Amino acid sequence: MPSVVGLLEQRELAALRRMDGQREEADRVQAELAVAERDWKEWAIARSRVGEVLTPAEELRPR
Repeated sequence: MPSVVGLLEQRELAALRRMDGQREEADRVQAELAVAERDWKEWAIARSRVGEVLTPAEELRPR
């Protein structure tokens, strides 16, 4: 029959493994999020720049 301490150690190890797996998943998601944010910022800047270029010259002159 296993000891209480042995059973507790098994549960602790299982929780540690689960925690490590979740941490790895969180790191992966964080990395994917960083790439998605970078892409979004680049597209927003591109849209803004194109809008500036397409603005008619008369709108750019001070009145």
